[in-house]
Amino acid sequence: MSVFHSLQEARDFFSKDLFATSNNMTLDALTEDGAVCGMEITERHMNAAGGLMGGAILALADFTFAAASNNAHRPTVAQQVSLNFLNASKGKHLTSTAACLKNGRTSCVYVISIKDDLGKDIAQATFTGFKL
Repeated sequence: MSVFHSLQEARDFFSKDLFATSNNMTLDALTEDGAVCGMEITERHMNAAGGLMGGAILALADFTFAAASNNAHRPTVAQQVSLNFLNASKGKHLTSTAACLKNGRTSCVYVISIKDDLGKDIAQATFTGFKL
């Protein structure tokens, strides 16, 4: 059963996440066991070498995990994260998709896949969450 009654209710809740919203992250879709978020890539997301900053990718994955896991049980926080960078992005937009692998009594596990608008796999993360 979903905690949020609508996508708009979830968006209103996560609008308080000022780091995500100030970095162009959006909550695009929400299901009972997942979420889809996006991020427009701007100059503020680039590292000194001109590539997309790894921290920006991780932040988008974290935001996507938060949306998905807090729709299943609120509050849930990240307890452990593993992120694999797969390819450099040449695109202008990232899409991050969360899928629940385990939704237990006190913990949950989500896999987050991140692609760019050119269809390239950018990163994959595994989040273990703790239900407070």
